[in-house]
Amino acid sequence: MSRRMTVAIAMQPEVAALALTEALVARLEESAAVQPDVITDFTDPAAGERLANIDVLLTGWGCPLVDRDVLDAAPRLRAIVHAAGSVKHHLTPAVWERGILVSSAVSANAFPVAQYTVSAILLAGKRAFRLADAYSRGHYKNKLADDIGNHERVVGVVGASRTGRMVLELLAPHGFQLLVSDPTLDARAAAELLPAGQVQLVELDDLLRRSDVVSLHAPALPETHHLLDDRRLALLRDGAVLINTARGQLIDTEALLRHCATGRIDAVLDVTDPEPLPAGHPLLALPNVTVTPHVAGAMGTEIRRLGEFAVAEIERLAADQPLHGRIHEDQLALLA
Repeated sequence: MSRRMTVAIAMQPEVAALALTEALVARLEESAAVQPDVITDFTDPAAGERLANIDVLLTGWGCPLVDRDVLDAAPRLRAIVHAAGSVKHHLTPAVWERGILVSSAVSANAFPVAQYTVSAILLAGKRAFRLADAYSRGHYKNKLADDIGNHERVVGVVGASRTGRMVLELLAPHGFQLLVSDPTLDARAAAELLPAGQVQLVELDDLLRRSDVVSLHAPALPETHHLLDDRRLALLRDGAVLINTARGQLIDTEALLRHCATGRIDAVLDVTDPEPLPAGHPLLALPNVTVTPHVAGAMGTEIRRLGEFAVAEIERLAADQPLHGRIHEDQLALLA
């Protein structure tokens, strides 16, 4: 662009403080004029005045809904760059209808989720969660038990999302047999996920029957609601571990409770349905279920990665270069 861009920031102020350090803001100001203060309410008259002069809206967690009224107030708006993951819940289709470019730091947010997931898979293979609970009650390990260990275990990844693909890449060196199930993949696309023969594309029911560990990475869509219902949970082999760092709605919670309560399968859940679980929920008391409070995605210092990605995107926009995190309208339906 020949004219210097103007950028407004719309997100929770505490998120902005973590995502956009002074050094990052200074770097951004080399490419664009950055409006002071953070917009938290688009209906505020002062926000309306500021929107009239912006070319780029830099959003993050807590950004208000960007609807037609907001777009009408921002006639110069050229791009929305989201310093977080999914844009589904704060952008309306009107954004794409007006030809506005959209970019998301979803790939930067996927990395800590993949790290968490791989850590959970490795610890689950060692039965670390169940053994830690037993240790707290006076029982020590049995290192000769044949259901403990990661050597030649079968790991099934449900959903070849950005996170699912990263998980497969990170697991590849560990000697697992890797399976993947995703209705959007064909054999050729699956073969491109990892070097020759390292991952096998299978139907979901087959993956559930064969896997020692199943990790969910599918989006929350009407067709994936309770993807793992009572019938599919029953397909899991005895001793299998189910890991969910995607969306709680993928699993029928009551059915999962029944299967875990028998001790037949274990679960590691970073997301639940409902979320958060109410105090005293029976899943929280089971020794073979570990529940964390939605911590797999970017937190604390990791949020800076999202800001770094967003600033780099705006730099690319200023240089008329392709955006690395561009989100097209036809991708919306498949986003988490």
